Amino acid sequence: MNRRDTPDKQMILGMHFGNGYGSQPHAWRMPGVPRGGATDFDAQVRYAQAAERGKFDFLFLPDFLGLDTDISHHPSMLTLEPLLTLAAVARGTERIGLVTTASTTFNEPYNLARMFKTLDVMSHGRMGWNVVPTSDPTSAANFGKAPMQRQEKYERLHEMVQLVQSLWGSWGEDAWIHDPASGRYADASKIQPVNLQGRHVATRGPLPIPPSEQGQPVIFQAGGGDYGLQVAGQYASGVIGATFSIDDARAQRTALRRAAQAAGRDPDEIKFFAGVMPALGATKREAIDRRLQLGQDIFPSRVPYLGQMLGLRLSESRLEEPLTEQELQMARANPGDPRSATALKVAREGWTIREILAHGVIDYHPTPVGPAEVTADHMQEWFEAGAVDGFWVSIDVFEDGIDAFVDGVIPILQERGLFHTDYEGTTLRDHLGVPHQYGLDARLAGAEG
Repeated sequence: MNRRDTPDKQMILGMHFGNGYGSQPHAWRMPGVPRGGATDFDAQVRYAQAAERGKFDFLFLPDFLGLDTDISHHPSMLTLEPLLTLAAVARGTERIGLVTTASTTFNEPYNLARMFKTLDVMSHGRMGWNVVPTSDPTSAANFGKAPMQRQEKYERLHEMVQLVQSLWGSWGEDAWIHDPASGRYADASKIQPVNLQGRHVATRGPLPIPPSEQGQPVIFQAGGGDYGLQVAGQYASGVIGATFSIDDARAQRTALRRAAQAAGRDPDEIKFFAGVMPALGATKREAIDRRLQLGQDIFPSRVPYLGQMLGLRLSESRLEEPLTEQELQMARANPGDPRSATALKVAREGWTIREILAHGVIDYHPTPVGPAEVTADHMQEWFEAGAVDGFWVSIDVFEDGIDAFVDGVIPILQERGLFHTDYEGTTLRDHLGVPHQYGLDARLAGAEG
């Protein structure tokens, strides 16, 4: 694709930050990956610095409160406590935003408000809170609880967000005087309890922490459905999405903007990020070979599902074979799985079943395969179609994959005028281009929680 003549708007980029290895299950086995990377904070900081070198706007660190996988042969994708992880990263970086998930179901408003605002101050205004409820029974069991019903879970979420933001604003923005000559440390009249009581949670306050350079952390949201849409519309400045087509991405972004507008907000205050999982290589063959190495032990178990996607009965004994001409004529994309059309297109190119799977056709996000231009073209097409405000990029192997993206894809996006060449500001709000906020949004004072 070509450089844009009038780059009046540029995409915003986040990077998925996870278990210390990468987004692919067998990243831990790749050559050069540090042994014990799951607990290596020096490596975590180094990876964050590599992303910052590429001018990524934020890191996104999801969380899960239970064990998310059988760890017999590959690590959990989410391991260390995310706020403590980002505290280490904050001290080793200067500009990149730091966004993490924290459950509204198994936290209390005061401790959550305190932790996030402390990190926001520590990072000089770079923190974001991805607001999610928790439904998983094994996670609930870790807290000695049963899962909450859906409506109750979201009622608590609304109360949590409103109480946390009220606590963030309970120390007035100009309350900190800090004047040794006069002996006045703070204006106590501007530091007030919030005294809020909901059906599920309550807090007295105040929270004795002054504002950061961006005021308070930025709210993110991940998850769809009517409940998620309402949460995003009322509170979120960033939405972490999952979508496999431009049309679906555009529909999600449009719905989010309408939800923000319905809540009395400017729709430009909410930014939608689609996931992308690049498979980079100097050639397409090289990129496929890398994915074959990364997926060597998981592809056999995925063959039956690939068959379901294509309406065929496939056996793992045929991993090294392409589909037959008869099978290609019979194959149909499963309308219930949005990834199926891509799987069918790849199958028709003549690849073996193992190579079809190596194209990432069953991954959680689109997987552009080949040289850096392929990923850049994918991102440009979606962005210029108005389907996204940017992307969150899942790197296959952190140890070498971040540098490959930063040195390969980022310069192409910059040359095309699609991505900035340097940070224009210092805070996460600056990076996102969203307005200042301190305390609960006054426009939502009458909103139902």
